[in-house]
Amino acid sequence: MTVVGAWHTGFQVADLERSLRFYRDLLGLEEIWRRVVREEYIGTLVGYPGVEIHQALLRIPGTDHTLELLDYRNVERTPVDTRTANPGTAHICLIVEDLAGLYVRLREHDVEFMHPPVVPTVGPNTGRLVAYMADWDGIRVELLQLEPATEDDLAKIGSRSLAQ
Repeated sequence: MTVVGAWHTGFQVADLERSLRFYRDLLGLEEIWRRVVREEYIGTLVGYPGVEIHQALLRIPGTDHTLELLDYRNVERTPVDTRTANPGTAHICLIVEDLAGLYVRLREHDVEFMHPPVVPTVGPNTGRLVAYMADWDGIRVELLQLEPATEDDLAKIGSRSLAQ
C-alpha cells in the first residue's frame, strides 16, 4: 500500500474567525464551507470525547489542495511553541505573485515575518523571492514567488540589489 494523493492540510487555530481573516481575506484562499462538528465519532476519532469543532475548508488557488482550519472547543487547549526548528512543527508553502507587494501589505496587518523576503543563491529556488512568516497563531507559512526576483521587487521591500 502506498500514498496516492493528498486530501487537505489541517491547522488547529485559536479563533476560526480570526484565522479566516488571515487566510481568506489577506492571502486570498477561497472559503468552500464552514460548519460546527459535534458528532460523537469525531470526538472519538480525534481523542477528545465531547469536543465541538468549528471548522472551515479553504481552497488554495490554482490547486486541488485545501486547507482545513479547526477551532477545538469544550476541551483544554495549550498553544505550542511553533518556532521553525522545533520538532513536530510544520509549515505550508504557498505560491504567490508579487511577493514584495504582498509582504508590504501583510506587514501593514501586523503579520510577523522571520525576515524580509530573500533571494536564494543556491538550490531549486535560486533567483526567486521567498519569505517565511507566521500566521496569527504562530503557524509558519512559506511564501514563494516562482518568477525571478527583480530590482523592483527588492526596492519594494527595501532590500539590496540583485547585482550585489
